[in-house]
Amino acid sequence: MKVVIAEDSILLREGVVRLLADSGFEVSAQSDNAEDLLRHVAMHKPSVAIVDIRMPPTHTDEGLVAAREIRGRFPGTGVLVLSQYVEPGYAVGLLEEGAEGVGYLLKDRVADLEEFASAVRRVGEGGSALDPAVVAQLVGRRRADDPLETLTPREREVLELMAEGRSNQAIAERLFVTLRAVEKHVTSIFTKLDLPASSDDHRRVLAVLAYLQT
Repeated sequence: MKVVIAEDSILLREGVVRLLADSGFEVSAQSDNAEDLLRHVAMHKPSVAIVDIRMPPTHTDEGLVAAREIRGRFPGTGVLVLSQYVEPGYAVGLLEEGAEGVGYLLKDRVADLEEFASAVRRVGEGGSALDPAVVAQLVGRRRADDPLETLTPREREVLELMAEGRSNQAIAERLFVTLRAVEKHVTSIFTKLDLPASSDDHRRVLAVLAYLQT
């Protein structure tokens, strides 16, 4: 799986490159600014572009702007945005045009190589990967007549893991329950949230993420 990286901190960038190479990814190019990133994406057509939100020259949202441009111009390239802080608004902005091939992780997650590599693969395969801290804030928002209030604590756990982009099998392993138990929770969640269930895990994740954006 080909990957390009844009991160202005050379230490972090080199660290991510080493971690990805050790996990079997091909790092086609790396840069420290959004302009170079877009050029590399056009040149290499990677499966995933890993992008720091804050890059030169203003260190505000150059990476986020570039990520959205990549999603528009290069639909075959997934985008995984890295952020120093929990900024749910940025995550929602990325999801406005759908959750296919998009991820938002805190930089601290990079230290967990297995989890980080799994997130990169999910995004590269057209799935999603949202940081648990961001999902928790999205799920925890207070809304009038909030149907999330009808969910049991276990159903909330399942919903949050679904929103991170995890499959039913992965959820079962994380919660130490059977696959059948997870499937029952998922069915209950969709019923309570009035969301159409589907046998396609990815479509179910998209539906949940779409709900979380409202």
